[in-house]
Amino acid sequence: MRKPVEQIEEATILFAGDSGDGSQTIGTQMTETTALIGNDVATLPDYPAEIRAPAGSLAGVSGFQLHFSSEQIHTPGDLCDVLVAMNPAALKVHLNKLKPNGILIVNVDNFARRNLRLAGYESNPLEDDTLTKYQVFQVELTQLTRKSLETTDLTTGEIDRCKNFFALGMILWFYNRPMEYTMKWIKVKFAKRPEYIESNILALRAGNTYCEATEQFAVSYDVKPATFEPGTYRNIEGNMATVLGLVAASHQSGLPLVYGSYPITPASDILHGLAQYRNFGVVTMQMEDEIAAVGVAIGAAFSGALGVTGSSGPGLALKSEAINLAMIAELPIVVCNIQRAGPSTGMPTKTEQSDLLQMFYGRNGESPIPIIAPSRPYDCFETIYEACHIAIKYRTPVIFLSDLYIGMGAEPWKIPQLSELPEIRANFAVSADTNNGFEPYLRDPETLARPWAKPGTPGLEHRIGGLEKSDVTGHVSYDTENHEKMVEIRAEKVARIADDIPPTEVFGAQEGEILLLGWGGTYGAIRTAVENCTAEGLPIGHVHLRHLNPFPNDLGDILNRFKKILIPELNSGQLRQLIRSTYLINAIGFNKVQGQPFHVFELHSKIDEILKDIGHP
Repeated sequence: MRKPVEQIEEATILFAGDSGDGSQTIGTQMTETTALIGNDVATLPDYPAEIRAPAGSLAGVSGFQLHFSSEQIHTPGDLCDVLVAMNPAALKVHLNKLKPNGILIVNVDNFARRNLRLAGYESNPLEDDTLTKYQVFQVELTQLTRKSLETTDLTTGEIDRCKNFFALGMILWFYNRPMEYTMKWIKVKFAKRPEYIESNILALRAGNTYCEATEQFAVSYDVKPATFEPGTYRNIEGNMATVLGLVAASHQSGLPLVYGSYPITPASDILHGLAQYRNFGVVTMQMEDEIAAVGVAIGAAFSGALGVTGSSGPGLALKSEAINLAMIAELPIVVCNIQRAGPSTGMPTKTEQSDLLQMFYGRNGESPIPIIAPSRPYDCFETIYEACHIAIKYRTPVIFLSDLYIGMGAEPWKIPQLSELPEIRANFAVSADTNNGFEPYLRDPETLARPWAKPGTPGLEHRIGGLEKSDVTGHVSYDTENHEKMVEIRAEKVARIADDIPPTEVFGAQEGEILLLGWGGTYGAIRTAVENCTAEGLPIGHVHLRHLNPFPNDLGDILNRFKKILIPELNSGQLRQLIRSTYLINAIGFNKVQGQPFHVFELHSKIDEILKDIGHP
């Protein structure tokens, strides 16, 4: 008889082990399977920064967390219901993320004295009181995998690399997920190595069968499909949504896309993704350094293409001079910054929001540039598309400010129709507008954008560069009053973008005690916390900013409708500083700089603290 199945609303699972244990692979497969059967899902990959950290060491632990539900969710979960720990180091790093009475599955074969010592354990946690508050299942994962594959011709080392699929088979059983999708993926992945197809599928089935046969697991769980709007969905990572948004902008504008980049975590996936779309007029160029990469984007924009470059904080520091050139030359380029923990090289595989002030002020002179930030993985598509639209319409560089949490996270995305996307018009200059010949700084009266003239167009020869230009004519100018006028015009051009920003959405209370103001990857935790508060009848609201420069025109009015403004950020208070100086509001900061996203319970604690301070019952 099949074991009982218990219905639950949601679950959070964390796979963890050495970087070679395949946690990312099985986490991704569990995510894809869960999305296919209709659950809402959100993920958080957690990579080690070390390329080849010693096996069994704390520095080499790789984790993958996924949260799935029959209701709409916004985060990859706070504490986990299940932790699969492949070795003692994975247990040491991630045990604090497991709920009390949560399920802990450990590969007991890896808990030898040497591995315990590498993880910093003085005694075996499976034998002392360390794990008493958890449901611990000790599984001989390595030995069971070897036994299930003993009839194959693989070496012992090759067999041991299949144990991640044994673990996945267990979790698929545990949550009543089908194995067929993973089997199909295995066949495609190892199409040139049929022996690996056979072995990994055998291991997957063996893990599934083990759970059904063993007395250790008395019950399995099921999460019903969530309700989505009608449409076609796919599971998508933030960086891949960025790729598709760039390709869509190129298609809709009729401009070839030229992407110049230098490899850097966590932005490299955009370069890899765009390289697959060469048949769509996309040109990708991996350059020798960051300066050359942004130079490619500038050259592309000058020649009449959609020029884009991408990096993370350290790369943006190197690109700053060239971005400044694009700003004064008033060329439309898009600069993608997928933030990671800094400063300098910092923690390359951890998330942070600490580049905001760098993007505002990290250039010499008066150098205003629009900044636009996505809020979650699927939002990267719309946000990068809008960044391209702004760059082309206003003839300016635009910074797309994402972060590792968004870029590497994944969730279901409703694929839009091309007809639903806003129009993007390049509107190249085709002839001189006056009797004086072509005047490259004769501006559009609405946007203040200067003409975009392709080199080689007869009669539209013009000078371009980093030296200040004379208004209208574009001649090099050292006139002091002209310089001040041009500075004011460039600032006003960026300020006018606010007129295109739609009314700001206020979620929850429209006025009241506390407004949580956020941007970027803090969206999920903030929205979940505010949903919980509004369900309790608390007068709490949430505004999440996509446009950081300029701010929306209605933001000041919204801020004044609440007694307290709370700004949660994964930095030391950068948006708070901007809000205080712009609106003269004593905003409260709630800051975390640990390379990890906010937990919902952390926000609840801060909200409760503020409500108590202002005397709210």
